[in-house]
Amino acid sequence: METIKAFLEANDLQQIIVQWGLKALLALAIFVVGRWIARFVNKALRRLLTLRAMDETLIAFLANLVYITLLAAVIIAALDALGFPVTSLLAVVGAAGLAVGLALKDSLANFASGVMLVMFRPFGKGDYVEVAGTAGSVEEIRIFNTVLKTPDNKRIIIPNGQVAADKITNYTAMDKRRVDLVIGVGYDDDLKAARGVLNRVCAEHPLVLDDPAPSVFLLNLGESSVDFAVRPWARTEDYWAVYSDVLENAKSGLEAAGCSIPYPQRDVHLHPAN
Repeated sequence: METIKAFLEANDLQQIIVQWGLKALLALAIFVVGRWIARFVNKALRRLLTLRAMDETLIAFLANLVYITLLAAVIIAALDALGFPVTSLLAVVGAAGLAVGLALKDSLANFASGVMLVMFRPFGKGDYVEVAGTAGSVEEIRIFNTVLKTPDNKRIIIPNGQVAADKITNYTAMDKRRVDLVIGVGYDDDLKAARGVLNRVCAEHPLVLDDPAPSVFLLNLGESSVDFAVRPWARTEDYWAVYSDVLENAKSGLEAAGCSIPYPQRDVHLHPAN
């Protein structure tokens, strides 16, 4: 009897070892094959998005997100093949995730905003933008923050939550921009002559575009001047060159035509005391 009992116990142990060995081999096979599939999908997605000429930041983010999601599913499937209580594990992970989410709600808000910025792309690397009260060129769009470089060579890091919640002005999104200038002349000056000078200054500038055509019109009768709106169009990269040149040439041309450039002034009359 003792011999038979020992034989049965040995067989049960062998059966358990065989069962666990098969489960371990199945789990290992699921993990190895699943990880290979995740890497293959990651590389294929990167090639596909590159062929579509998408932004590098967006390509890296989407590819990594898909890879991590697939890898997590593979790990869960492998644990399930080993016999682990995956449902209970997911419940524990969910509860822990909720606690971490409440503790890191600001960081998660920045993360969610970063996802929106990468997905909807209101601006890209190299664009000159104004966000959260700061203007500068976009150096990098990270998951939690956006990095700007200001014209005076400062590096500004803004949380993505502030970027997404505030107004975004992208100055370089379009290939053309309108230059808005207000130029005043005196009330005693010849308005037709002044308008002719301003039209000529815009027409003769080599960087001012013909389409759309520049426009010059009377804008306002101010306290000290008659104000003209001067609105030439230029390529985005030529904006400041046109702005400066048209302003300088307008002043020279108006003075040569006998027009004055008025400035605010006030006459004070003194009356002797009675």
